[in-house]
Amino acid sequence: MFTRRSVLLAAGAATLAGGPRRATGDTGQTLRMGYIFSAQSHLGAGAAVFAKEVERRTAGRIRIQQFPDGALGGDVELAKAVALGTVDLAFINGAGLPTIAPELDIVHIPFLFSDVSHARAAMDGAIGEEFAQALAAKGLVTLAWGENGLRHITNSKKPIATPADLQGLKMRVPQSEVMQIGFQALGAEASLLPFPQLFDALQSGRFDGEENPIAVIQSSRFDQVQRFLSMTGHVYDPAVIAMSPDAFADLSAADKTAVTEAARLGAKASRDAAARAEIAGLIALKQAGMQVLETIDRPLFARAVASANPAFETRFGRGRIERIRAAA
Repeated sequence: MFTRRSVLLAAGAATLAGGPRRATGDTGQTLRMGYIFSAQSHLGAGAAVFAKEVERRTAGRIRIQQFPDGALGGDVELAKAVALGTVDLAFINGAGLPTIAPELDIVHIPFLFSDVSHARAAMDGAIGEEFAQALAAKGLVTLAWGENGLRHITNSKKPIATPADLQGLKMRVPQSEVMQIGFQALGAEASLLPFPQLFDALQSGRFDGEENPIAVIQSSRFDQVQRFLSMTGHVYDPAVIAMSPDAFADLSAADKTAVTEAARLGAKASRDAAARAEIAGLIALKQAGMQVLETIDRPLFARAVASANPAFETRFGRGRIERIRAAA
């Protein structure tokens, strides 16, 4: 007799080459976890801590097999696979979440957060709980909110010191309509592109520029194809350690607690790594030859993007936007 669960397991084995999605045996089980960045990235640092803590807290009965570098797909594919149950776990960059839960695109409103502390307070409070509920409705169990970080602009053409410098620049943005609207309001020719295709698109000249956290810019070696970096910090991007509802339901109560607590430590490790990269990564990018503009007039950029505010308010509601701005 075929159940929904057996069909999903079969589908996972077929679509994710390399065998069944979850291995079990007398010594325990192995859960598969994917993320799009390298094992040396901030998400990789968080995933490593998560895996270590899960194994420690379950006395080795549960192990996490990591698949970095988009081996199981990009953020959108990972989110869908976790929801279907064909992947057990994923550390999903926030830029990919709006495709699954469009209401989460609100975090990508430019200059919504004043700084990282403001953003973390929102994600660790009622706002983060609301986002977790939205993901639950789409079939994702939120274990913890980690961090991708503040996003900054790079390009191959010229320094970006004012909004006017973005006029006509071909900018790649992630799969976020809100970010696309924001950059179009700044005068850029903004188009969506999944992250795994980004390096080649920059190298070929399809795009002049992109925007990402320092940790991503460094670990992805964008300095090889981008000459200029402006520390705009225009968007804060969270990341979520998400689990398949089926896989989570299979755990005992004690193991659910162990996995959740391990996820919180992994999420914190990703935040810590992102913060370190904001300092050390910036130094490394300068040494690699990037020209860095460290200070910009944030209010000037915020005023320039204000023409998009009516569109954002129509989409999300002014009250909800203001509640995030006021989160502390």
